[in-house]
This record gives sequence, C-alpha cells and structure tokens, in this order.
Amino acid sequence: MTSARHPRSPRRRAVIAGVAILVAAGLVALGLWQLERREEKHALIAAVAERAYNPPVAAPGPESWPAISAEKDSYRRVTVTGHFQHDRETRVQAVTALGGGYWVLTPLVTPTFTVLVNRGFVPADKRDPATRTEGNGTNATTVTGLLRISEPGGGFLRSNDAAADRWYSRDVTAIARARALPRAAPYFIDADATANPGGFPVGGLTVLHFPDNHMVYALTWFALALLVGWGAWYVLRVPATDGSAADR
Repeated sequence: MTSARHPRSPRRRAVIAGVAILVAAGLVALGLWQLERREEKHALIAAVAERAYNPPVAAPGPESWPAISAEKDSYRRVTVTGHFQHDRETRVQAVTALGGGYWVLTPLVTPTFTVLVNRGFVPADKRDPATRTEGNGTNATTVTGLLRISEPGGGFLRSNDAAADRWYSRDVTAIARARALPRAAPYFIDADATANPGGFPVGGLTVLHFPDNHMVYALTWFALALLVGWGAWYVLRVPATDGSAADR
C-alpha cells in the first residue's frame, strides 16, 4: 500500500507562526498590564497604611475641594459634625462581609456644606427606613470615618438610574443632584464602626486589606507567551516535508 504525506508549504508555516507571534505578543501585553496593576495595588496599600489609621482631621470644606484627589486624599481619616437628613437617604446595592444588601448614604448638613455619609450596611429586610427608626436620630452628630472618592456611573454592567432610585455605586454628584443637596462635597465618608442605636446601619465595613496576586498572574502570562513563542520558532525552524511517498 502506498501512502503520501502532503507537504507543509512555506506560506502555511509562515501564517501559523505569524498567528502564534501575535498571540505571544498579546500574552506579553497582559503580563505587563498585571505589573502595572501591581504597582497601583502597592500604591493603594501604602496609602491605606499611611492614612486610614492616623488621628482624624477635619473633613475638607469648600475651600479645599478643588485640590482633592484620590492619590493624596482617598482613605484619609476625617471627622465632621452636623445634622443628618434621613428623609433624603439613598440606598446603594452592596455585597459585604455580612452578605448582600445596601449601603445607606445620608446627607450630613454642616454650617458650611453638606457631605454624604455612608452610615453603613443594612440587609434587604432593613432597606425601608421605617424598620430602623432607632438609628435615625435628629440631634447633632459627630461622624468619624474615611474620606472616599466618588464612584461615578454605576456597577459592573449596571448603570445608576436616578429616576427609578436604583443605585449601584456611590456616585456623589448624581446622588447630590437627585436629592437636591446644596453645597455638596465632592467626596463621601465611610463611617467607622461606632454602633448606631438599634444596630443598623452597620458601619466600619470599608475594605482595607487587598489581595496582591498580580506578580503570579504576570508570570503566568509571560510563561504562556514563552511557550507560544517557542511554538512559532519550532514551526519556522522545522523544514517542510518533501512530499515523497513511501511504499509499505
């Protein structure tokens, strides 16, 4: 019986190698992106370590707002005194260490400005303020917590809908507009773990510990790129078959 092997043409080999090189380049790009993410994560961890555990400072007033930035102010420990406007609170969908539910963002009115305070988490059965009236006092209140930067737009694949009062991120500008808040600060404050009467909302749930696996991911992408690159080299190096037939 006679069998024949079809030759692997130089053009076909070049196409296969070219595709492999493009894939390898994409994998290298993913590895470099993970290294960039690693630098950003380290900067975040350093910022939290530097700011979140220091003695609180006064929450920035209107004169300081133009200079506020995530790079130098996020997670700074601040304190502010004012009166809560509980009738203007906003519930933002959240997933926390306590499960799924809502963040309760309530305007705190001071003599010179209004700031949204994330008073903490409530489960779905405590979404209605009528179920937690004990925690909605009317006296002047001093809040200590962490300054956080606005989260515009919404959550993953879900946009905030002010008209329907559905919120998936703590978008300060949009919430202030929807609630007609005067002189609203461009940031919000995550309240600390000081207990509220009645137990809700539950504060102090800000995530302050962040996983750092980016180097492992980067090395994985680089290893895959090396493997694919070797495959491209092998395809180009091994000569094409000559098409000769062999009798058996």
